[in-house]
Amino acid sequence: MRANMLPTEDFERDPSAFTDRVTSDGRYGRVAEPGRYRLVVSRACPWAHRVVMVRRIMGLEEAISLAVVDPLQEVIDGEPHWVFSEGNGDRDGKDPVLGIHALREAYLARDPHYTGGVSVPALVDVATGELVSNDYDMLSVDLATEWGDLAREGAPSLYPELLREEIDTVSAWIHRDLNHGVYRAGFAPDQEVYEDAVSNVFSRLDYLERRLAGHRYLVSDHITLADLRLWATLVRFDAVYHGHFKCNRRKLSEYPVLWAYARDLYQTPGFGDTTDLLHIREHYYYVHTGINPSRIVAVGPDPYGWEEPHYREALNGEPFRGDTPPDPVPENERVTDLEFQG
Repeated sequence: MRANMLPTEDFERDPSAFTDRVTSDGRYGRVAEPGRYRLVVSRACPWAHRVVMVRRIMGLEEAISLAVVDPLQEVIDGEPHWVFSEGNGDRDGKDPVLGIHALREAYLARDPHYTGGVSVPALVDVATGELVSNDYDMLSVDLATEWGDLAREGAPSLYPELLREEIDTVSAWIHRDLNHGVYRAGFAPDQEVYEDAVSNVFSRLDYLERRLAGHRYLVSDHITLADLRLWATLVRFDAVYHGHFKCNRRKLSEYPVLWAYARDLYQTPGFGDTTDLLHIREHYYYVHTGINPSRIVAVGPDPYGWEEPHYREALNGEPFRGDTPPDPVPENERVTDLEFQG
């Protein structure tokens, strides 16, 4: 996720610049091994959030360490950058493991001539300090499928082979109409592009309202990567996309089925306990000066709504279906209490 994108043309997301894969057998040159890699994320970013959720659900906290950048960013050489501050790094504003202040240092360690964008999530090789990958989709898939020997006992199958075609199909239209669609609306350069994007966003939400009325989860009777990819957008919808990105035909909380589905997942380990609504609001409203030049950060909505009963247990399905939920979040990775997120 990059920031401060100006509404000058129809929004297009930059392709991932570095796409090395880390696998159990090292068939692409890098082997999954404990302590070798560090995952750098922003808790504001939906693309990074899905990777954090996979890491947590699979129980990979000890295998892959986590670094969280400051949500407000810092202008370096005229461009906003993801950086570590005293609150997210050491007293010198550096990551205590990688020893860097700005994430771009890992990009430049990989390619000293790199001039492209710097985005999260970023998997960094601790031994060399070099960026390995900023491919959020493949990072999610590989953490779900290639780190099995290092995953916790009882970890679920988030990307089972028999369901991969359906998961990929569902994920494709979720990406087009929702994950990407809200950004098309928020950074639309003109009324026509904006209205087209908003129409697609709400047509897809209307469809999901019907689809999930009789099914607890998107693809199967347990959570899969499709649910994580959708939920990363849903949890941000009322907080930032509804107002900040002008996706204001309806709120998520005005969709009875979708709102219950979203609360169900929020209350499932790996979802709500990796979500920081304060980071989300601060980043979007403060950094996107092209659409919010005042940098006034919205105070709502009330975060305690996420803890209301959802009653989705009546539907067929269980989040981990025979497997077990992850252990409590490690002390050093706990997010801000809801009391301070509202």
